Amino acid sequence: MTIEFDNNLPIYLQIMNYMKKQIIIGKLGPGDKIESVRDLALELQINPNTIQRTFQELEREGIVETKRGLGRYVTDKESTIMRIKKEMAGELLDRFVVGMKELGFSKHDIITLVTDSVNSDPRNKEEV
Repeated sequence: MTIEFDNNLPIYLQIMNYMKKQIIIGKLGPGDKIESVRDLALELQINPNTIQRTFQELEREGIVETKRGLGRYVTDKESTIMRIKKEMAGELLDRFVVGMKELGFSKHDIITLVTDSVNSDPRNKEEV
């Protein structure tokens, strides 16, 4: 795992976002075991307490489950994974729309630009 840390955001949040993304894109699947606090701290060269906090927050959100004596695992609840996906998409869209409005684009302009971009992307073989 390689993460380039941003000094403007707490490290535990950056690791949380990274792990959520790995779950959403399927690199960490439902029920997969997650590395231990110690192993992940060594790999990322950060304090184990930071990893512990990350895992506590992921557990609080229902994304990770601890099985006593066995370790931590990605939730197998598809509804939780879909909720995370929608939340992250919403955050991304909010940042995009705010940025476009700051550039002076109207709602109509933004919709047109997004529609044109989606339609011209050769990776999109299907209709949206």
